[in-house]
Amino acid sequence: MKFYEKEIKRIRKVCFSNDKQIKNVIAIRNFIDTNFDTALNLDLLSHIRSVSKYHLLRLFKKYYGLTPRKYLIDKRIEKSKEHLKNGMTVTETCFAVGFNSLGSFSTLFKNKTGKSPVEFKKSNFQETAINLI
Repeated sequence: MKFYEKEIKRIRKVCFSNDKQIKNVIAIRNFIDTNFDTALNLDLLSHIRSVSKYHLLRLFKKYYGLTPRKYLIDKRIEKSKEHLKNGMTVTETCFAVGFNSLGSFSTLFKNKTGKSPVEFKKSNFQETAINLI
């Protein structure tokens, strides 16, 4: 029985050796999801899980296909769409989701959605008005 127990332990190590990596990456993603509106950077994220920032960058990209920064931007754009649909102004939305500059927010929003925040808000307003009629 000892031989089989050793083999099971050996196989388990090989198959689940990245368990800690996965937990770290999931924890960082959850942290970004809940704190997207604050100033986040790679140094802070790596400090939270006591991981090298370069290692964290590689792991995050490996498991999610994006860098933490790109994931954060996508999360902020997603939340800004919700805010704009709910009637917030563009300026309020910009600062509510964690951007420091209205110009960079507008540029990133347009690059990601194909519309400026104002155009997005107007088109959403028109769709809502049409649905009410």
